[in-house]
Amino acid sequence: MAAALGEEAPDNEDYYGLLNVRREASQEELKAAYRRLCMLYHPDKHRDPELKTQAERLFNLVHQAYEVLSDPQTRAIYDIYGRRGLEMEGWEVVERKRTAAEIREEFERLQREREERRLQQRTNPKGTISVGIDATDLFDRYDEEYEDVPGSSFPQIEINKMHISQSIEAPLTSTDTAILSGNLSTQNGNGGGSINLALRRVTSAKGWGELEFGAGDLHGPLFGMKIFRNLTPRCFITTNCALQFSSRGVRPGLTTVLARNLDKNTMGYLQWRWGIQSAMNTSIVRDTKTSHFTVAMQLGIPHSFMMVSYQHKFQDEDQTRVKGSLKAGFFGTIVEYGAERKISRHSVLGATVSVGVPQGVSLKIKLNRASQTYFFPVHLTDQLLPSAVFYATVGPLVIYFAMHRLVIKPYLRAQKERELEKQRENTASDMLQKKQEAEAAVRLMQESVRRIIEAEEARMGLIVVNAWYGKFVNDNSRKNEKVKVIDVTVPLQCLVKDSKLILTEASKAGLPGFYDPCVGEEKSLKVLYQFRGVLHQVMSADNEALRIPKQCK
Repeated sequence: MAAALGEEAPDNEDYYGLLNVRREASQEELKAAYRRLCMLYHPDKHRDPELKTQAERLFNLVHQAYEVLSDPQTRAIYDIYGRRGLEMEGWEVVERKRTAAEIREEFERLQREREERRLQQRTNPKGTISVGIDATDLFDRYDEEYEDVPGSSFPQIEINKMHISQSIEAPLTSTDTAILSGNLSTQNGNGGGSINLALRRVTSAKGWGELEFGAGDLHGPLFGMKIFRNLTPRCFITTNCALQFSSRGVRPGLTTVLARNLDKNTMGYLQWRWGIQSAMNTSIVRDTKTSHFTVAMQLGIPHSFMMVSYQHKFQDEDQTRVKGSLKAGFFGTIVEYGAERKISRHSVLGATVSVGVPQGVSLKIKLNRASQTYFFPVHLTDQLLPSAVFYATVGPLVIYFAMHRLVIKPYLRAQKERELEKQRENTASDMLQKKQEAEAAVRLMQESVRRIIEAEEARMGLIVVNAWYGKFVNDNSRKNEKVKVIDVTVPLQCLVKDSKLILTEASKAGLPGFYDPCVGEEKSLKVLYQFRGVLHQVMSADNEALRIPKQCK
């Protein structure tokens, strides 16, 4: 056990980083790395009492890492649970004789049990709030016919409709879920609401079924049933039948959707709806990493139309998307264009301009916050006025960029600073220990580094001239931020072997002689080295593998 070695390691200690090996390293690679560090940290190699004490501490830490990773059982537990799994007395997690594969199977079983216990505590709430705004007075008041209408000289903006819906899921067992939902709607002084209860059961890996019961003051009781089934690995079908009871009698309805994967990124749908507003619909949806394309056609009563839409996904930090669509049918023609962007960790803001005949011009603003959606459709005019289109397009952009610069960006920056400060406070003691260990390791490496440099100079090999690790500020927009780096020239030179320096794909903060100078922030490694008498410079991200000198292909 790890605790038996006497030297207590922090809970976040990365044994693979400490030995500078891959997580998939073989026993031979582990043994070679262990022997190399043992030669560096062995207490008997140091006569100074202080250096000897520091060497003993680091030697025990390296020995602890090797003892855990060299044993298949303890290595499997460490990979899954971390050090906390190794500290359980009596090996309560699994039997000592089990293989690594059996340990992982046991872990997955325990995970499933924990998920089932959490079922009773999870509700997965979802909600939508829609507020319809009538702002036609802003533009219609400048119409010639409007001048004779008496009223206030100020334009009137009214809220003419509102819709609120909410749903929660209550898992009953690992296969059964109850879904409770309700909604309230009001428009021009008239309104109503309804409440629905659905019971869903997963019957197999191929499908599920759902029963729905509802009641409301507008349509009366509702009874429905929905079935989902995978027909093949690339094809599925969904059938939804319902009976709506009202003062006019029973109104049945049936909707069937057949879908098929046409290729890796493309889905084809066939839909048939019978009952209220019967229709047939076919559509093709292609979704890739950078775009989303949809083409659809519907034949029905009273609505028949054709629709084409395209959305481009920018690969930036804010996940910006721009979209446009054209929809034409018996009701007229509508052109829509807009964009959406992530404004915080859990919030996405979007705006869409809708221009149509005879619908006029509308601006739709949508805010997604976690599982809640806030929707604000603003009707600007019933006519195709260029001024309405212009203000609906430019107005939201100006307001967004002003708000983003003056409010959102400063708020996110302050929030990030608070989170980083809290993280630094929580890890302050561990980081102090890591810093002391790194400084001690550097002192212990001095003699070995001197010998390595002599050998490399003799063969015109690899000499690390300077190396820094931490946060670099090269962007002019971040010139007010402070550079937070540490000198790691000695630790890197100590890792040079046969004129090569190889670092694995892991955080370099765990390497011997390293520590994290800026917890929670992006870090890089910058190395200035000499090889064959020529100076070179390389810079790599924290978790990026590094091999110098680079091999020619």
